[in-house]
Amino acid sequence: MSGIYIHIPFCKQQCHYCDFHFSTSLKTKEDLLNALVHEMKIQSSFLEGTKIRTIYFGGGTPSLLSKDEIKALFEALNQSFELDNLEEITMEANPDDLTEQKVKQLKDTPINRFSIGVQSFQAKDLEYMNRAHNVNQAHDSIKRVQDAGWENITVDLIYGTPTLSHEQWQENMQTVIDINVPHLSAYGLTVEEKTPLHHAIKKGKQLPLDEDKSKVQFEMLMDFIPKNGLEQYEISNFAKKGYEAKHNGSYWTDEKYLGLGPSAHSFDGERRIWNISNNTHYINSIKNGQLNNDFEVLSQEQRFNEYILTSLRTKKGCNLNYVKSRFSPFLVDFLTFSIKKWLKNGEIEQKGRFLVLTKKGKLVADWVASELFYII
Repeated sequence: MSGIYIHIPFCKQQCHYCDFHFSTSLKTKEDLLNALVHEMKIQSSFLEGTKIRTIYFGGGTPSLLSKDEIKALFEALNQSFELDNLEEITMEANPDDLTEQKVKQLKDTPINRFSIGVQSFQAKDLEYMNRAHNVNQAHDSIKRVQDAGWENITVDLIYGTPTLSHEQWQENMQTVIDINVPHLSAYGLTVEEKTPLHHAIKKGKQLPLDEDKSKVQFEMLMDFIPKNGLEQYEISNFAKKGYEAKHNGSYWTDEKYLGLGPSAHSFDGERRIWNISNNTHYINSIKNGQLNNDFEVLSQEQRFNEYILTSLRTKKGCNLNYVKSRFSPFLVDFLTFSIKKWLKNGEIEQKGRFLVLTKKGKLVADWVASELFYII
């Protein structure tokens, strides 16, 4: 199985925490969409031999696209790829874009799953993050999509902001349960360099993050959401049975995937490939029939480290049989030795042939994984 990611690099405004590639100018939108169609043709053989089961429109803000633009991209996808096995077609959407008219138009597209970037149901939080929507739009957008017939909906929330009290975080989580969406992605706020938030904190214009507060809110998340019917199947993702994100599974299980558009990443089984993060350069290269990307061939040690990192974040955990079949005896022995401390301390438990993070381990998941990396 494999998936296709399509990056739509346009936004109405910049969220202060975001370091993804985007532009607030729509001047190049038409040229960029044409370039995406041409890149599909160039990359038509990339996923040969695999069954494509997911398509994901990410950004940026894909919900800025019109119905006709979305349908044109799908027509181009059908011409370049075999899509008979498609199961999940996701579009990231901002609440302010999901007006009654827009939702009605989107019913006439193949989109069957929405990822709605709510981030918070608290006004001060939305202002702190410089989100384009307000609290009412957050509620209304979800209800509109549900009323239009979509069931497969995920909501994004962010915790750990200076403006979010524990009581308000509890309210946010309760709202997700009350509105009955089957999937939640929840992330602790991080401060990335060169973002407006980073600059504001550095200049003393915004409060720095409180790691202890974020840790407490993550514990609240792990306690409350699973008790209310959404299982934690990955560190940051919770779902009712049958509503787990299929596309993200490609990233977590070492499957091939193709990224289209500026800054999009691909993986062909051996190489990690990334397109240039510049709209104009991307468009000009594609016009000339050339890809503008870079790549690295992953060493066995890099593949090992990536597998440890991604697998430990999932409910299933790290498959020791897979490690034994995929990697050298030296790396198998390295892992066997390295996990002893974490098994003893209770951050990891072994369930048959799987290594699984405990609740204690989930609180320090990235640290545990990094300690299991093999560094040359």
